[in-house]
Amino acid sequence: MSFSTNQDTSDRISKMFNKLQKESRPALIPFIPAGWPEFDATISIVKIVEKAGADAIELGLPFSDPLADGVTNQNAYYEAIQQGTNTSTVLETVKLIRKEGIEFPIILMGYFNPIFAYGSARWIRDAKAAGVDALIIVDLPPGESRDLEFAAKDSGLHLIYLVAPTSNAERLKHVANYASGFLYCVSLTGTTGARSELSSELPDFIQRVREYIDLPLAIGFGISERKHVEQVGKLADAAIIGSAFVRTISEASLEERSTAIVKFIRQMKGEDMGIS
Repeated sequence: MSFSTNQDTSDRISKMFNKLQKESRPALIPFIPAGWPEFDATISIVKIVEKAGADAIELGLPFSDPLADGVTNQNAYYEAIQQGTNTSTVLETVKLIRKEGIEFPIILMGYFNPIFAYGSARWIRDAKAAGVDALIIVDLPPGESRDLEFAAKDSGLHLIYLVAPTSNAERLKHVANYASGFLYCVSLTGTTGARSELSSELPDFIQRVREYIDLPLAIGFGISERKHVEQVGKLADAAIIGSAFVRTISEASLEERSTAIVKFIRQMKGEDMGIS
């Protein structure tokens, strides 16, 4: 981990990375779609995730055409939408999470169409008021929505951009002009989904990114095992775990869910498997 230590310490994202830099370990950030697997399950899942030791949570904004997501996440999004989850209910859920005293960073990840329909500036205002710390819009390149970008900057809500192994120097320089909070490095070309091995080209990719961007780097797509988190910790500052965590929840019964979540988080952190 070698990002600049001259980070703003006034927000939860910066506080998290400054803390973990001192601990010499990557942030562990699991992902789940909001409003899934039951409409009202998100709050309890987030509480368990925080208690189990995750450093932040990434909540998915369900969308009908999530092209960057693999089958596991697509199915979960579909179920969430069928149960009535939408942009407004997700923001209300974040409010309720904060009322429960949850203080780790909450990152929303989604696609631009629902936010555009809601009203970009209005969405940023309402998200910040609800307690959202950062937003990832998978299909929105930097510089393509001035209303959203200006509103985010004014409110102090981070816009997190994605770069991929195919991103060239020009693209990385462009992203550097807009990125804040951290940068999401897609570990491979393709959609989300658990893989047995991370790409052998990942170290070179991360080294290229660091030449242009002086922010914490998170790696996502394909991370599903403890060994992947260990690899990420040698290269970057956060591991984002999506499909593997979603699958863990989907395969557990309601009665077993809490235990399954705690076991998964602790396994990913390499901690004792005993559950207290």
